[in-house]
Amino acid sequence: MPDDFQHPEVVTFGEAMGLLVTDPPRPLRSARTFARSICGAEVNVAVGLSRLGHRAGWFGRVGDDPFGLSVLDALRSEGVDVSRAVVDSSAATGLLVRDSHPERRVSVHYWRHESAASNLNPADVDTGYLASARLLHMTGITPALSPACHAAVLAAAEAARSAGVPVSFDPNLRLKLWSAPQAAEVLGPLSGYADVVLAGDTEARRLSGQQERERAAAWFLEQGARLVVVKLGSSGVWATDGTRQWQVPAYRVTAVDAVGAGDAFAAGYLARWLEGADVADCLKYATVVAAMAVQVVGDIEALPYRSEVDAALAGGDDVDR
Repeated sequence: MPDDFQHPEVVTFGEAMGLLVTDPPRPLRSARTFARSICGAEVNVAVGLSRLGHRAGWFGRVGDDPFGLSVLDALRSEGVDVSRAVVDSSAATGLLVRDSHPERRVSVHYWRHESAASNLNPADVDTGYLASARLLHMTGITPALSPACHAAVLAAAEAARSAGVPVSFDPNLRLKLWSAPQAAEVLGPLSGYADVVLAGDTEARRLSGQQERERAAAWFLEQGARLVVVKLGSSGVWATDGTRQWQVPAYRVTAVDAVGAGDAFAAGYLARWLEGADVADCLKYATVVAAMAVQVVGDIEALPYRSEVDAALAGGDDVDR
């Protein structure tokens, strides 16, 4: 195995789960057949970065069971380094089951209580591994899983800060895990470690308690974040560093499955950031990656490869032949 494979540009960590999605699309209550895959916000970002040509590493805990082992198999097949992942024989891998609809609310259900992922702890954080990276990516899902997970996130953030490694942070507010006020108490301080916060418009307002986008972004900046990116869905994306502002329209497509769009956006933004692009370029590229990801059902299935994004940006024929 090449040395650079175990020295990724981006390290991320957190929860990985098995995924079952209704196939064909129909409500969960009446579904009879499902497509199987893997999911997890940080997993999605790692795969997205790898497909865009960057070395990514992921660590976390999975159970010694078919779902957990398939997570590691899938990540290895995508070129993601999992050398620091732990197979935990004392707990099961979590499971996410959902439906998919282009025009109606998606129903998502989790089986994650006392899962292997919730056993992540500071001892699982390899500080040398983090220090060798160019970027650490974290989300707000991990600290919501357990006190041990919260401690692991703090350990990783401190290790990155000590090593001078930039941090990106996606709050990824999950109201099935905790309330917005509870999340704000934890995620506010974590935002203070971030060079860039990648937040959805609704979650930014809920966490900050502010109704105006600018004031919601200011809340993150007051915590210590350097740049706040607010994703506006079909209205595009807006960003500020407290002095300047940027706004980029959405890349127009017909969405089939919006789940995972934020993770795809993060992968696109971070890929261009690693290449030294300015904020406007990073935002534009990220909107294209996110748009391409929502055209197919599944969290990782439609994450685009670099050549596909380049082709979309270049325009031209609709059929490659």
